[in-house]
Amino acid sequence: MLQEWKAMEKPEEEEIRARLAAAKEKLARQQLLIKEQKIPVLVLMEGWGTAGKGSVIGQVIQNIDPRFFKVESMGEKSEEECRKPFLYRYFRRIPEEGKFVFLDSGWMDEIVKDELHGKLSDEDYAKRIESVRRFERQLTDNGYLVMKFFLHISEKEQAKRIEHLEHEKDTVWRVSKNDLWQNRHYEKCEEAFSSYMKNTNLPSAPWYIVDAKSRKWTELQVLETLTQGIEIALSNQKLAVPLLQNVFPLVPMPLLSEVPLDKEIETDEYRKELKELQNRLGELHNRLYRKKVPVIIAYEGWDAAGKGGNIKRIAGALDPRGYEVHPIASPEPHEKARHYLWRFWTRLPKTGHIAIFDRTWYGRVMVERLEGFCSENDWMRAYNEINEFEKELHDWGAVIIKFWVQIDKDTQLERFNERQNTPEKQWKITDEDWRNRDKWDAYETAVNEMIQKTSTSYAPWHILESVDKKYARIKALKIVVEELEKVLGERIILSQLSFQLINMFEFNDHHAKTDCKGQKVGDRSCIKYAHNAEKMWQCNDKWQQEQDLSGQGKESSLVRFSDGTEKHRGDRLQKV
Repeated sequence: MLQEWKAMEKPEEEEIRARLAAAKEKLARQQLLIKEQKIPVLVLMEGWGTAGKGSVIGQVIQNIDPRFFKVESMGEKSEEECRKPFLYRYFRRIPEEGKFVFLDSGWMDEIVKDELHGKLSDEDYAKRIESVRRFERQLTDNGYLVMKFFLHISEKEQAKRIEHLEHEKDTVWRVSKNDLWQNRHYEKCEEAFSSYMKNTNLPSAPWYIVDAKSRKWTELQVLETLTQGIEIALSNQKLAVPLLQNVFPLVPMPLLSEVPLDKEIETDEYRKELKELQNRLGELHNRLYRKKVPVIIAYEGWDAAGKGGNIKRIAGALDPRGYEVHPIASPEPHEKARHYLWRFWTRLPKTGHIAIFDRTWYGRVMVERLEGFCSENDWMRAYNEINEFEKELHDWGAVIIKFWVQIDKDTQLERFNERQNTPEKQWKITDEDWRNRDKWDAYETAVNEMIQKTSTSYAPWHILESVDKKYARIKALKIVVEELEKVLGERIILSQLSFQLINMFEFNDHHAKTDCKGQKVGDRSCIKYAHNAEKMWQCNDKWQQEQDLSGQGKESSLVRFSDGTEKHRGDRLQKV
């Protein structure tokens, strides 16, 4: 893209001054319209080192009310940002409605720099590109104006500026190691920049290459392009956005009316399983922290279905330093003024931590849909946007567990009346709960559509039958434990030989055995093989780490074997 680019002919100085004055006046008028029509504007300023990105931003913002813009200089990542998804630090900086945000370098600079220095594989680079395309498209689909500028200078011009800055003590600090590296590898960098811009040159968020050799000429190009973009955004504000086809693999799900709600558990069994599962979850939480695996547990469900009690049993097993519960209510004004996913992006856990959401981003396709808080185009588009959001989290390495807590209408009424008639529980029931109940059928239709369209292979829905709350709590704990065991590799997979030997011992005690190669071996050899199998288990990194962290013996550790049975490790080994 850079190689094919041709610079515009630079006007005379007098013309530049006249056009600059007109562009500044136009931007000053437009900022009032931006505020009035609540259009958020994100300006990304990229380019070569020493091209003058900061200087251009400084000139542009002089024409905007300082109350309505913010400038962000994106330097090295903080420790917290390193433990969050790639897009986290950019998403959290998007502007509110009616305001500007100027980024001095951004996601392009980070991606290209990592690629050039060998920090990204080809596969990871492709994923980053796709993430950026989705990010920018989601912003523009939701009413944002995204303006992307690349300030271009020649190799010779960059070298000249570096030399000039290094010559003065007061300016030498402005020359970074990356600037020097760029200049030494100019052609390689130019190719990388060009390739990146080709891949991210979207119709809704195109790249604008700016001839940055002359300061006034650079300022004029940026100002005129920016004002043209704002003019188009103001005229297109009310146009509907085309809906995209879902491209993510979906898991078939039943309709809510098809879910049997007669499942229950005895109190004694409940207490036993609750203790075992909570102990196991506590062990896994320690492993999660060591392995730096982030976990997101999302709860949706009917009012009075038992979400709070369910969350309490999961949280009760966790180290309080390693998790946070986010009760999601109506958005605050500063949240409502941004992309609807912003308040969830800013609540994501660090690696190794767990975030539990009591209500989620699915409010877009339920409450906001049914209460008219967004347009039909908005909520219909949200299914794909949510799938993209969860795919981004999955690719980051997060475990995503989504629960819908299901009850029937009669059970809800019974629980509503109980809350209403119990003084210490009256705070749990509101007029809004009763209003929502009147819309039960409409909500059921919306929930069915939501589950069908967003139960992906990487973030499937799990339905918790909660007429018996105790049953729902145990089921949720089992699912969480199972999903965490999966990602941590806690389901022990023995070598073929060892696994066959153990099965063989179970059925042929004290007899001669045949190993997997068909060779006859005596009892003494079998004992040796069994000893080796047990030793392998003990030396297995995953099992050993579990022992170290939990302080419990093998007998307390539940394992799922390849034959589908679930037993304690000690139980299986004792038979050997």
